[in-house]
Amino acid sequence: MTLERPDRADPYLDLDEYEPEADLMVLNFGPQHPSTHGVFRVVMYLDGETIVKAVPYAGYLHRGVEKLCEKLTYAQITPIVDKNDYVAPMFNEQAVNMAFEALTGTEVPIRAQYIRTIVGEIQRVASHLLWLGTFAMDLGGAIGGGTSVFMWCFREREMILDLFEHLTGCRFHYNTHTLGGNRHDIPAGWAEKVHATLGHIAQRVDEYEAILDHPIFKARTEGVGVISAQLALDLGLTGPLLRASGVDHDLRRDAPYNIYDQLDVQVMTDTGGDCAARYRVRVREMRESIRIARALVDNVPPGPICGTKPIKLPVQTRVKDGQVYVALETPRGELGTYVIGGGDNRNASPYRLKIRPPSLHALSALPYVLPGHGVSDAVAILGSLDPIMGEADR
Repeated sequence: MTLERPDRADPYLDLDEYEPEADLMVLNFGPQHPSTHGVFRVVMYLDGETIVKAVPYAGYLHRGVEKLCEKLTYAQITPIVDKNDYVAPMFNEQAVNMAFEALTGTEVPIRAQYIRTIVGEIQRVASHLLWLGTFAMDLGGAIGGGTSVFMWCFREREMILDLFEHLTGCRFHYNTHTLGGNRHDIPAGWAEKVHATLGHIAQRVDEYEAILDHPIFKARTEGVGVISAQLALDLGLTGPLLRASGVDHDLRRDAPYNIYDQLDVQVMTDTGGDCAARYRVRVREMRESIRIARALVDNVPPGPICGTKPIKLPVQTRVKDGQVYVALETPRGELGTYVIGGGDNRNASPYRLKIRPPSLHALSALPYVLPGHGVSDAVAILGSLDPIMGEADR
């Protein structure tokens, strides 16, 4: 008995379309499974080991963040969104405060813009390190001598957390960005630590690539989970997923914020569209982020780190009626914040707040990509998408 792979344009093809005598098995992948990297479930219909239909179920980690933000003051929201993409909290903080600044007309001092750019690029490296370590471990213990790549990547990530602790006093949820700028200025000796840390990691990235130049890694990733450029655009995929499908798009270059309009950001792309392409794009992005951060850290201009006009303090904020959408480029793609100000909450809180999480769009690719692959491929494909359920569910 032969099963035809379903049309990718209709991932929810009714199973009656398949041969009625087919002996299909229903397998729950998750919600409590290490390879889902969060509380997430995919119901897979199998013909033997071949997936013929996949239905994802998100929402297990829903906390009502957007509604909560409508009850908090603008200054109180930053530590709340820190927990959305908990692998890259710096970007959550920047995204929401950039939206508030656009809504209120608040100018961010140039020194604060430099700091935001530097910590954002360092955070991108830390996020990709965590992804690479877990991805290598997901694909098999024979790759890299068991858990070696995983342990190495986390070792280097700890060095970045040391940098952030020196800057903000915290290792994870920083609450360092605020309306109008930053709370923490660069301490003495921090630039030297940045150079030492990132220089060390740059050498380690070469080692990661060398050890992952492995026949098992290649067999598990090349030609697996191919996402075409058109499908990526149709699903609203952004970031490394979009660029790995051959679409040359990066908000840092195409819709610059902070000081990216002064930088020559090299956008990393690949045409493979598979798990291997997504791996290559992220590794190249680590090198580019290291280059950007090291180039900027010695040239941060003097001045204040938080704006004073038109708001003297970011604690009590009066906001006129209005609405804005602001987006930035996170390690997972376009993180957007849509805010409506004014209304009944004019003097205290946003009237409405909506977050556009790149991880939710990434998960939407699973019904299109999983059919036709084996169960073991589902682990590789989901890992290559790098979803963070904290931001997908919110």
